[in-house]
Amino acid sequence: MRSVYVIRLSGLVLLSLLLALTAGCRRKKYENPITKDTQQPDKVLYDKAIRDVERGRYEVARLTLQTLINTYDTSEYLAKAKLAIADSWFREGGANGLAQAEAEYKDFILFYPTMEEAAESQEKVCMIHYRQMEKADRDNMHALKAEEECRQVLVQFPNSKFAPRVNQLVRNIQEALAEGEMRVSDFYYKKQSWASSSNRMQALTDQYPLFSRADEALFKMGDAYNRMGPRFKDRSGKAYAKLVREYPLSAYADDAKKRLQEMEMAVPEADPKAVARMKYEAENRTKASMLAPVGNMLKRGPDVRMAAKSGDPAMTTIRPSIPVNVPIPVSTETGTTDVTVSTVGDSATLDKNPDARLSKQPGATGDAAAPAAQTPTVTTPAAPAAGTADQNAPIVSKGTLEPVKKPKKVKEPKKKKN
Repeated sequence: MRSVYVIRLSGLVLLSLLLALTAGCRRKKYENPITKDTQQPDKVLYDKAIRDVERGRYEVARLTLQTLINTYDTSEYLAKAKLAIADSWFREGGANGLAQAEAEYKDFILFYPTMEEAAESQEKVCMIHYRQMEKADRDNMHALKAEEECRQVLVQFPNSKFAPRVNQLVRNIQEALAEGEMRVSDFYYKKQSWASSSNRMQALTDQYPLFSRADEALFKMGDAYNRMGPRFKDRSGKAYAKLVREYPLSAYADDAKKRLQEMEMAVPEADPKAVARMKYEAENRTKASMLAPVGNMLKRGPDVRMAAKSGDPAMTTIRPSIPVNVPIPVSTETGTTDVTVSTVGDSATLDKNPDARLSKQPGATGDAAAPAAQTPTVTTPAAPAAGTADQNAPIVSKGTLEPVKKPKKVKEPKKKKN
């Protein structure tokens, strides 16, 4: 029995070594090679570095590319060499490698914004953060950064070949962000914190209309507004009406129609474009495999299987809002506190008009009022109250105006010590 166990263990070790050697010898072709056949020394250095990149010798490749950049500063391969350095960091991976790759890609876009590879560099920056995304109920720092960087591809390079793929990546990212917001809203909804729940669902449905659970969010938002009191009846009706109009094939559409009829509000007609969009999403939605639950538990990233496959994603970042039941403070200050600066068209105006500082003086009358003459005033000390004496006042004898001097104190002689 023990020999069988040893044989199996040795077999697993040999198999793992064989897989490791196979992975190490495997050559992954570089995406941006230079096909020009020449024996120029800078081209020779570039080809050698690319071969090292393809075989996983990233440090050696970067040293060769840096030699090319420093030695041949007027070479036609400088841009390609700088891009290859960024690609080597991207292939190496890891937290440090991806951070270095992002910095190199940003430098390439800054120095060569008109090259075709600039769009690819921005797409790689988007993928750097997309690969580091966490699940919907965890930290969304990389998801927000990925959304921002992917939107830059659509804004700066809308006609590039990477735009359709990045468009879908943005929809996937916003599906994960919306799922995180939905979980927080559900938490408040179950706790019957209607104001907090409706506030988050309002921002969620306004920002991410392509979210796969947007219809559920609208239905719960209408119910939350309804439970907050009759003064929020209009908001509740608008939520139900939006659900019926923009998500007509939803499982919540019939219940929303009944709620509108009970509230004696008009039931809107379904939007034909919304019907076509929901049919397309149902036909093209990614189907989950049997091992999908286990795979979602093991993988790091979020589950974006339910993300929309059509429609334009939101091009702005979601902003926090204030619940509707929170009163807005009204300012009691009057007047304006804004200070504006403008240029004077006619310089003679300063000489003709009076000085504004002089009009603030007391006693000024008219436009050309001069400051009032200040006359010296003599103040007399107040008389002391009856029954009290001022110790600092001079002593005046009767019949004279001269003060009487106080007698000097006679110092006693010091006693001698025995």
